[in-house]
Amino acid sequence: MSFSNVWTVPRFAVAWVVLAILAADVGSAENIAPSSIAPSNIAKPNVLMILADDLGHGDVACYNDQSKVKTPNLDRMAREGMRFIDAHSPCTVCTPTRYSLMTGQMAFRVPRGGTVFTGAGGPSLIADSRLTVAEMMRDHGYATSCIGKWHIGMSFFDSDGKPLHRGGLEPVKRIDYSRRIVGGPLDHGFDHFFGTVCCPTTDWLYAYIDGDRIPNPPTQQLDRTNLPKHPYANDNRPGMVADDFDVQEVDERFLQASKSWIDGHMKDSPEQPFFLVHCTQAVHLPSFPGKRFRGTTKAGPHGDFIAQMDQTVGDLLNHLKAHEIDDETLVIFSSDNGPEVDSIYYMRHDYQHDGARPWRGIKRDNWEGGHRVPLLVRWPGMIPAGSTSDQLVSLTDVMATLADIVDHQLPEQSAEDSFSWLPIFQQTATEPIRPYLLMQGFGGDRYLAIRQGDWKYLAHKGSGGNRYPGHRLLKEYFLEDTQPDAPGQLYNLKNDPGETENLAVSHAEMAGKLSRLLEQTKQTGRSRGR
Repeated sequence: MSFSNVWTVPRFAVAWVVLAILAADVGSAENIAPSSIAPSNIAKPNVLMILADDLGHGDVACYNDQSKVKTPNLDRMAREGMRFIDAHSPCTVCTPTRYSLMTGQMAFRVPRGGTVFTGAGGPSLIADSRLTVAEMMRDHGYATSCIGKWHIGMSFFDSDGKPLHRGGLEPVKRIDYSRRIVGGPLDHGFDHFFGTVCCPTTDWLYAYIDGDRIPNPPTQQLDRTNLPKHPYANDNRPGMVADDFDVQEVDERFLQASKSWIDGHMKDSPEQPFFLVHCTQAVHLPSFPGKRFRGTTKAGPHGDFIAQMDQTVGDLLNHLKAHEIDDETLVIFSSDNGPEVDSIYYMRHDYQHDGARPWRGIKRDNWEGGHRVPLLVRWPGMIPAGSTSDQLVSLTDVMATLADIVDHQLPEQSAEDSFSWLPIFQQTATEPIRPYLLMQGFGGDRYLAIRQGDWKYLAHKGSGGNRYPGHRLLKEYFLEDTQPDAPGQLYNLKNDPGETENLAVSHAEMAGKLSRLLEQTKQTGRSRGR
């Protein structure tokens, strides 16, 4: 049986693909306190967070033994650290996930929390008063740096000093590049930033931001004539491009920027711990692997792009080792959401590679494939090598985890949806670390889902993102809702990991319980206990 066709096989045949999902059915958030483990015996590690883009659970070999792309460096992280098998992005698209990662708060709780910015879109989703993980780390003596894709909103201004705050070509042409960019990483706790405002090779603004300015502004419109032509290449908006912005070498530029920042930090402040967030372009479409990776796999340009992403991880790990700090650095790797429509469809059909395996759904969908992501954590001496965790976790948890490590007491009005992984690292967690998990589809609080134990309730009809069966590439993956008259969808992931049988009517009591719990967390504004 092919996992690529998990939607089309008989329902009774899907159950055997389940991973171990053992989170218990526990009560409300108020019954679970934040971790109180005293980290007094923990030296402050360097922290390197690597966030891939649109990388699916099945794109990584250590999660998918049928992957057609080798990922030796991520496999190495799994061998040398911990592999989470029930990890989730907070949202099924990039901007809300990145907001939630930086703040520990689900994005649907804030105005415009379902937004995906393009061009000069903004302002920042992060309020000035909102504590971020970077601010927290800087307050504890860390040097902080962000490299790569930001995509949480910034404010660009025209020549009259008026904020633009719109996507599209025309606003980008009106940007006054002599003015400071407001609301970016430097305004939210990072000492240093080099990267792009939105999706690096998809956006209306193809230029590198250094700090809070674009030193080399775009001067001409992107000419796509000489760019690669293949099924994974059709995602370039005809925006304005700078003459130093090669859309096929963006990840190499980001990699060099992170390595150079580490070099400078180790030269100038070797005793100071650092917090570095490296956000890749890979493997967001268009799949334009750098020159040194083209043709290196037997899985086409997207396979080559996955290989480049994996090598980026390897190069960063090797750079830590070259500075003799790899044993002093906590490395966290994950993805902002599941794989994109085109990459899923063509990789399945052309190379028999399934980036969502074994789950139903893809990017934008609130089914598992949209938010079930790889999560690998390496911390020598603290995390047992080769360990696996089946704890239910989210990328919102990064903030509480690092707060535990640096011994920071989180204020009540911060990190409202964040739970510490430290008890998991230390193997002292005998119960689930979180009472339930929230997931956000594409569209803010209109498309929410909640998971508790084996049960998952989608408080909406359909995918919460993509159009099934209307999309030209998704027709063959369409499943009829077995309870079309129910207001939502209820699945038992232990018995039905493919989310094929809606139990919202036959198990109305459970559907009602989860619906009420979801409404409770919306009303209280938090899932972490006070």
